[in-house]
Amino acid sequence: MLDLTYETPKIKTIAGAKHDWELVIGMEVHAQISSNAKLFSGASTTFGAEPNSNVAFVDAAMPGMLPVINEFCVEQAVRTGLGLKAAINLTSAFDRKNYFYPDLPQGYQISQLYHPIVGEGEVLVEMGPGPDLGKKRLVRIERIHMEQDAGKSIHDMDPNMSFVDLNRTGVALMEIVSRPDIRGPEEAAAYITKLRQILRYLGTCDGNMQNGNLRADVNVSICLPGQYEKYQETQDFSHLGTRCEIKNMNSMRFIQQAIEVEARRQIAIVEGGGEVDQETRLYDPDKGETRSMRSKEEAHDYRYFPDPDLLPLEIEQGWVDDIAASLPELPDAKKARFMADFGLTDYDASVLTAEVDTAAYFEAVAEGRDGKATANWVINELFGRLKKDDRDITESPVSPAQLGGIVDLIAKGDISGKIAKDLFEIIYTDGGDPAEVVQARGMKQVTDTGAIEAAVDEIIAANPAQVEKARENPKLAGWFVGQVMKATGGKANPKAVNEIVAGKLGL
Repeated sequence: MLDLTYETPKIKTIAGAKHDWELVIGMEVHAQISSNAKLFSGASTTFGAEPNSNVAFVDAAMPGMLPVINEFCVEQAVRTGLGLKAAINLTSAFDRKNYFYPDLPQGYQISQLYHPIVGEGEVLVEMGPGPDLGKKRLVRIERIHMEQDAGKSIHDMDPNMSFVDLNRTGVALMEIVSRPDIRGPEEAAAYITKLRQILRYLGTCDGNMQNGNLRADVNVSICLPGQYEKYQETQDFSHLGTRCEIKNMNSMRFIQQAIEVEARRQIAIVEGGGEVDQETRLYDPDKGETRSMRSKEEAHDYRYFPDPDLLPLEIEQGWVDDIAASLPELPDAKKARFMADFGLTDYDASVLTAEVDTAAYFEAVAEGRDGKATANWVINELFGRLKKDDRDITESPVSPAQLGGIVDLIAKGDISGKIAKDLFEIIYTDGGDPAEVVQARGMKQVTDTGAIEAAVDEIIAANPAQVEKARENPKLAGWFVGQVMKATGGKANPKAVNEIVAGKLGL
C-alpha cells in the first residue's frame, strides 16, 4: 500500500463545480540516456551540431543497414532501474511501433512494449513549499523501457516547405512510466524534480529540460472522492475517470499549469453532462488551454510486433550485480548522512543535496570543519552571490579550499563575521589565499583587550549623557558597542567589546 501521509489534494474552488473533484495523474517521462553514441548506431549525440551532421546510415534507414545495440545505453538503463529500486529483467526484447513519423526515416520506432528491460520500482517524493511541505509520497514506477528518439521537423524556415533535422533520430531514450499515484500539480512537479535529481546523481541523464533531454507526457483524469481508494483496493481503472495525455512537457511550471487547465476542462465536461474522450492533447501556455492533437491510440493501433532485426536482449545477473556495486550515493542517503555527520537541518541538507555538484562542493568545504557554519556560508553567501551573477556551483570563482580558509579564519577568531563577508567578496572577485589577503590588507581582528579597553574608555569619556541613559536602560549599551566597532574599523572582536562595555558601564 502507498504511504499516504497527508490528505489527497482536491480541486474545490473551480467556478461552477457541483462536486469536489480529485485529480489522478500518471507520468511518462522520456529521459535521454547520457551516451556519446546513439542506441543503434555510432553517430554522435552532441547537442547543437549542424543539422543532419550526426546521422549514420542506420539512422537514415539506408537499405541493408541493420541496428546494433549500444551496450553502454543498456548499462545506463540498468543503472537507472537499480537507482529507482526497480526489478531488472534479464531478458527483454525490442518491438517495432508503426506510426507516421515524418522525422524517423525508417517509418517506425524501435521500442520495448511487451518485454521492457526494467520492471516495477519506486520514487519517494518529498513535497516542497505549500501546505504539504516536507510530507512524502511514494510514486510507483510501472516500467522503464528503451527506445529511439525521433528527429525534429522545422516549419518556420520557409512558408511553403518543412525541413527535417535527423540529428536526434535514433538517440537513446528511457521511457519511465509511473503508476497513476500522483494527486496534484505540485506533486507532479515534485515527482519530476526528484526523478531528475536521481538521474543526475546516477549520471544516466543530464536532465536538461530546455534541450528536450528530459520531457514528460502527463496523463490527467478526475474522479469523485472515494473512487481512487476503490481503485487502490481493486486495481480496477474503471473507478477512475477517462484520462487525457498532454504531450511533450519540458517545464515544471507549464506541467503544473497544464494539469490545472486540463482538470478544469474535464470537470466542466462531466458536470455539463458530457463524457471525456480519451485523446492526446497539447498545452498552449500563451492561451492557457489544452487542445486536441489526436485520438488516443491503444497498443494494437500501433501494430506492434517483435523487431526481426534484433535478437532478444539477454544480460547476466553478475553484470547487473557489478553495476549495482558501482552505484553512487543517492540523494536520500546523502541527505540523511549530511544531517547525521554535519548536524544539518532537514532544509539545509535538502538544499545542499539538490544537485550532485553542490553536495560535492559542500562536503569538500565541510571536511574537518563545523558543518552548520559551513552550510551557512555555502547556502547564504556563496549561493546568493552565484545567483546574482547567474552562475552555478561549477562556475564558482571561490574554490572549496578558499571558502574553507575563510571559515577557518572565523573559527580561530582572526576575523569577525563582518570582516569575513568583506574578505569573501575580495576572494570572489580577485582570488587569492584568504589568510594571505587578511595579512596583506590588515584585516585581522583586534583581540588585544588592552586596545579595545582604551577605545571603550575614550568613547565613554566623550559621551557622559549617553552613559547615564545606558545605565538606566541596559539595551542602550549597544550604542557603545557600535561606536567601538566603528572606531576600530570593524576589526575589534565583538564578543570582547560587549564584555568590556558591560563591565565599564556596570551592567
